Amino acid sequence: MPELIFPGPEGRLEGRYHPQPGKPDAPIAIVLHPHPQYGGTMNNRVVYNLHYAFHKMGFTVMRFNFRGVGRSQGEFDQGIGELSDAASALDYLQAMNPNSKHCWVAGFSFGAWIGMQLLMRRPEITGFISVSPPANIYDFSFLAPCPSSGLIVNGTADRVAPPKDTHALVSKLREQKGITISHEEIEGADHFFRDDEAHMAPMIGLVQNYVRRRLTETSR
Repeated sequence: MPELIFPGPEGRLEGRYHPQPGKPDAPIAIVLHPHPQYGGTMNNRVVYNLHYAFHKMGFTVMRFNFRGVGRSQGEFDQGIGELSDAASALDYLQAMNPNSKHCWVAGFSFGAWIGMQLLMRRPEITGFISVSPPANIYDFSFLAPCPSSGLIVNGTADRVAPPKDTHALVSKLREQKGITISHEEIEGADHFFRDDEAHMAPMIGLVQNYVRRRLTETSR
C-alpha cells in the first residue's frame, strides 16, 4: 500500500492510500484514528481492520496520522486542528478520485468524534461508521441535525466509553427525521475489541454488512 505525504493545515500529513485499480468511480472512504495523546495512530488495530474492510468492499481508502503523530507535522490541538486535518485528507482523497459517487467516513473512539464533526461540514458524505464513540467524554450535540445515516458500534464491556452513554447518543440521533441511525453492540467486547475472533471479526462483519446494504440503496 503506497505511503503518502500530503499537505495539511499545519504542514505535512502522513497517510496510507489504497486505490481500486481500474475503477476511477469507486466509492471513497477515510478512516480516522483514536486519541493521539493515548497512543492512537493510523496503525491502530481497529483502524487498520476498518481500512481493509472498506477496501475489500470496493472502496478506494485512505487513513492518515493526525498532526504530531508519526511523520505528520504539527502538535495536538484538542480536536480543532484534527478536524481540519480530516477535512484536508478528504480534500486530497476527493481530488485524486473526482469521479467517485459515494464518500464515507469511519472513525474509532476520538476518530469517531472527529468523523461526526466532519459530517456536519461536508454534505457530500453519504454514510458514516462510528466505532466506540466516546459520548461520555465529548459533546456530540453538534449533530443537530445529523446530515447522513450511519452505523454506531460499541462493545457491551466498554469501560472507556460506557454503553449507557452510547445508548443516549443513539436515542438522541434517532429522534431526527430523514436519516436512519443503526446501532449494533458486540457482546463482551471492550473499547478496543481486543479479542480478534470473539470481538474484532464480528464488529468488522457488522460494518461490512451495513455498508454493503447501504451501497445497494439509493437513499441517504
